[in-house]
Amino acid sequence: MPDGYPQSCRPLPTTEWTDGGMNPDHTSLQSPLRVGVVGPGHVGTALARALRDAGVEVVGPVGRGERPDGCDAIVLCVPDAEIAAAAEAVTAAAPFVGHTSGATPLAALTHAGVPAFGLHPLQSFAHPGVRFEGAGAAVAGTSPEALELATSLAERLGMRPFEIDDEGRAAYHAAASVASNFLVTLEAAAETIAAGAGLDREAARELFAPLVRQTFENLAELGPEGALTGPIARGDEATVDAQRAAVEEAAPELLALFDELVARTRELAARGAGIPAGAGRPLQ
Repeated sequence: MPDGYPQSCRPLPTTEWTDGGMNPDHTSLQSPLRVGVVGPGHVGTALARALRDAGVEVVGPVGRGERPDGCDAIVLCVPDAEIAAAAEAVTAAAPFVGHTSGATPLAALTHAGVPAFGLHPLQSFAHPGVRFEGAGAAVAGTSPEALELATSLAERLGMRPFEIDDEGRAAYHAAASVASNFLVTLEAAAETIAAGAGLDREAARELFAPLVRQTFENLAELGPEGALTGPIARGDEATVDAQRAAVEEAAPELLALFDELVARTRELAARGAGIPAGAGRPLQ
């Protein structure tokens, strides 16, 4: 594939909704469009608001099991385990039915009885005020028209659509979890370890936030090898040993996590230095 995208994950041309259907290489939905949103949680509430702000007529978000009426498309913003039941509840209620799940195949929408699409915002919705602009959007469709609808909705929201097929969906979603969910887990671990230095969680969070933000900016600009700093990157094994002892004392339940992260970070540092894999110092 061009630009380094695998077959299961590729960017798409922009699309336009007109009275004659959807056409590639345009960036706006020009004719009236009415979208139903099912699921009043963080994602459903944020999606309904954003679509309205983008000039789309929206019904909802309605509760799970309800049927938005008179819509051109219905988007199910419900937990993965409830998608099939929610799809059955809106059988033939609109020409297209989609979901916002990153992990669930489109087959879960079969009971809706119409062409299906996926629209997964690559964004963290810890609250319904999160915005969509600039985020990636994994899109899919069981027909060309369904895929074009998902693509156009993503663009209308200011997102960057890329196609994900069902074969690549689990790996894509696992990568997103590592990038986002596990980052939160790591920061929670850092707060726990910081207690060994006498810092409470709130103080540690406030102090670490600028460090985390700058680290991510470095990563985005330089890539993992170029962004890596700290004792492992500079070969300061005495400091790493001192850190390990401190973790063992302050949060022994996190020692295995620390050891695994040290091992992975050594591999990353070795790649950055051009050292062959396995040539670095063993952990113990």
